[in-house]
Amino acid sequence: MRIFIAIIFPWLAFFTIGRPFSGIFCLLFQLTFLGWLPATIWAIYSLNQYESEKRMKQYSRNQNV
Repeated sequence: MRIFIAIIFPWLAFFTIGRPFSGIFCLLFQLTFLGWLPATIWAIYSLNQYESEKRMKQYSRNQNV
């Protein structure tokens, strides 16, 4: 679902992962037509990083048990 949001509204994807300042900057970047594609790529990349960090934290918690 977040990937769909990142494609349609890249700035909103940053708010869903708790990065409001990046979301505001992405919104300003997206306001230009040429900036929309890079904003979308940036949002998808950031979502992948967020999911990867979340998996690593979960993995490290499971290893400490």
